[in-house]
Amino acid sequence: MYEPKIVGYLCTWCSYTGADLAGTTRLKYPSNLRVVRLPCSGRVSPELILRTFRDGADGVIVMGCHPGECHYSSGNHRTAKRIPVLQRLLGYAGIEPERLRLEWVSASEADHFAQTVREFTETVRSLGPLQLNGRRQAAPQGAAGGK
Repeated sequence: MYEPKIVGYLCTWCSYTGADLAGTTRLKYPSNLRVVRLPCSGRVSPELILRTFRDGADGVIVMGCHPGECHYSSGNHRTAKRIPVLQRLLGYAGIEPERLRLEWVSASEADHFAQTVREFTETVRSLGPLQLNGRRQAAPQGAAGGK
């Protein structure tokens, strides 16, 4: 069965703490998510997301504090504006916009975190592997490589 590679950019103050709570309370969610902890969701640039796809991710999820609760005042507002625009641009580039998701998760929302990861993993799994022009496919086992 195909297992997607998903990268999650989580803010330290809310989403990462919610993920930690999900882990300590032993909530079940897929292990497909590779977490990158950032000070704020506002630090996630469109270039970073595009690079993440280019480097092999099948899906990217950005999680931050709920609007109005950002520890850096307006970081999540910046993210809320960027992600929908980037989703539209992904569509023009031939990448399904559903491969990028934005979700607000507070430190106390472990259930919401786990449910979001489950839903997003299923969404990306149903889309299949991301095929980008120029993405290097791994060489088959035993294939001769080199000079």
